[in-house]
Parts: sequence; C-alpha cells; structure tokens
Amino acid sequence: MEQFLPAWFFELSPIGQALLATTFTWFMTALGAGVVFSFKQINRKFLDGMLGFAAGVMIAASFWSLLAPAIEMTENAGKQGWIPALVGFLSGGLFLWIIDKILPHLHLGLPTSEAEGIKTNWQRSILLVLAITLHNIPEGLAVGVAFGAVGADLPSASLAGAIALAIGIGIQNFPEGLAVSVPLRREGLSRFKSFWYGQMSGLVEIVAGVIGAVAVTSMTGLLPYALSFAAGAMIYVVVEELIPESQQEKNTDIATIGAMLGFSVMMTLDVALG
Repeated sequence: MEQFLPAWFFELSPIGQALLATTFTWFMTALGAGVVFSFKQINRKFLDGMLGFAAGVMIAASFWSLLAPAIEMTENAGKQGWIPALVGFLSGGLFLWIIDKILPHLHLGLPTSEAEGIKTNWQRSILLVLAITLHNIPEGLAVGVAFGAVGADLPSASLAGAIALAIGIGIQNFPEGLAVSVPLRREGLSRFKSFWYGQMSGLVEIVAGVIGAVAVTSMTGLLPYALSFAAGAMIYVVVEELIPESQQEKNTDIATIGAMLGFSVMMTLDVALG
C-alpha cells in the first residue's frame, strides 16, 4: 500500500487521513455527477446495475470493514463480541430510520407527491439531492471510524483496511453522483446546476468522516459500537433505498448482478489489502 501513496499521508493524524479519504469519496461523487456534461439521459438498465453495484459494496463493507473488526476487537478484550455489534448495528439502523422520517427527500423515479420526511414546499431538485445525501452520512462515518480505529492502535484495525474501505466507498459513489445529476438535467436544470447539486450530495461524507474519526480517537471504548453503528446505518440504506430504487423498472437481474459484482469488488479490496 505504501508504494501507491505519498509518504506524508502516513505521517498525518487519523483525523487528517479521514479528511483526505472522505475528500476522495466526495471527488468520486463529483466525478459521477460530471457525467451530466456529456449526457442528458442515462440508460435506466445501466443506472439500475450501478445502484445494485453500490448496494453490494455497502453490504460487503458493512461486514468485512466494520462488523468483523468490531467483534474481533471486543473478543480480544475478553468480552462478548456480539453485544457491541448488536447494539451498535441496531442503533445505526434506528438512527437512519429517524433521519429518514424527518429529513425531506425524494427517491429516484418517484413523483414529488411521494416525497418522504417532513412535508415541505422545497423544489424537487433539492429533495432528490437530499435523498442521496442521506445515503452518504453512514458512508462518511464508516470511513472516519475506520481511520480512527487505526489511530487507536487496535490490533484488528489496519491502515490498509481503512484505505480499502475508502476506495470501495469511493467507487460506489460514482453512480450515486450520476443518479442525482442526470435526473436533474432531464428535468430541465442547466448542466452546471445539475452537476453542482450532484457533487453537493457528497460533501456530507467529509463532515461525517471527520466526526467519526474525532469521536473514536477521543473515546476508544466506543469504537466497536461506532463501527457497528456505521454498518447498521449502511445496511438500512441498502435495504430501504438502494435495492428498491434499483428494481423500480423491473430490471431485477441487472440490479442483482450489479450487487453481486459490487460485493465481490469490496470483499476483494478488504481481504486483499486489509
């Protein structure tokens, strides 16, 4: 891993590393949003496959990068590994459920009348952006917590594993940026505005990543809970949003194949690099 990154990266604090890593994941969101400068429409089958891919990445990351290390570090401390994993996992899902009920947002392909969260008169474009922003909260948190775990010098946490997680999240952020900007362009916004809103949806990852790194480096005892919390939040997003969105147009085989590929890529990254 050292040969692919500059030496100064390894001299940064875990918070600095988390900041740079989530900046990368935001950049991948922006890169996906930038597709709007070349295309006004994207083939729906391709989009559904990419959404499935994103779901697969998040499922694999939830286990190999988050739950498994949480269980291992708890058991290494001589405690029951399943307790913080269970509590953190369910708490992460509950947190996203609450945010889902409060934050106004609109899922891809649905009419404005079916927007979720508190009822508002916000523009459809804002509601679409907020839907993807909701996805990105647990993703940024997961990356930040992973780098914070490395800073806590825990045996089950590795810098290579944290970097692998950031790479996996970054890869699946590409279709998420695309899923915002292209529909906005199709609805009449300019290319620049469509891109701008698309990349903005990824900025929350930087904030969540830094918060996650700060939290676990200052409160090491919470780390297994924080890792499991991020996993639960990501699985909630996958089951409640990504999978249903990827199958709205009945492209179930394509979405499923995408999910299998995404899972395989993230598993390979984590096992080979971590």
